[in-house]
Amino acid sequence: MHSSSPETASGSGIRLVGFDADDTLWRSEDYFAAAQGEFERIVGGYIDLDNVRARERLLAIEKGNLALFGYGVKGMALSMIEAAVDITAQRISASDLHAIVAIAKDMLRHPVELLPDVREAVEAVAREHAVVLITKGDLFHQEAKVRQSGLADLFGRIEIVSEKDDATYHRVLGEFNLTPAQFCMVGNSLRSDIAPVLRLGGWAVHVPYHLTWEHEREAEIDLALQGRWRELAGLDGLPAAVRSLHAMASAQP
Repeated sequence: MHSSSPETASGSGIRLVGFDADDTLWRSEDYFAAAQGEFERIVGGYIDLDNVRARERLLAIEKGNLALFGYGVKGMALSMIEAAVDITAQRISASDLHAIVAIAKDMLRHPVELLPDVREAVEAVAREHAVVLITKGDLFHQEAKVRQSGLADLFGRIEIVSEKDDATYHRVLGEFNLTPAQFCMVGNSLRSDIAPVLRLGGWAVHVPYHLTWEHEREAEIDLALQGRWRELAGLDGLPAAVRSLHAMASAQP
């Protein structure tokens, strides 16, 4: 199934392809959006949502808490509780706080739903390149989703990280003894999957999801790097996109 490992592969071009997980291989943001709606319904019993921007306040608190709680459902739940207390001026009831905790538990128990063409696309890329899964979030939840997805056997390595930035990709590539020019990342987030890899000198395939957390849309990509990435509507076009980038990478001195 897998190509040779990147440590032993020879030749130029792309030798390792990384895959994001949430909203690239399986659905995730849909459940966060539904939780947001339920959160607003709860706090809407205390305030006028037209006058108090619950969504904006929750986003600000979530972003402020990332350094403490990290990404994922558990961090969101703590931020929702903090935001609820703040927005309602501490008037929210214990039962409604309990309901917010129940939202998080439901999200953690939600079954994994693969996106279309996922297994076929990963298998096709893995026939020509070594592949690795690089996902961020809560360790327990991400491990559970990888296990439930049925895709773990496709990847030679699975990396669950606290952040996907230049330093993380540099570390991962160093452990594989690869340069950024030998790496391509596939994902839905411009901020986490595309921009940092391009900055390092790698390649990328952007597969936008119909929902994206606002924080993950905050990215600037230098126009000079436009030729180093592709954008697809779905994973069915991924093998061809990776081949195209591999040909460009192989042609570089």
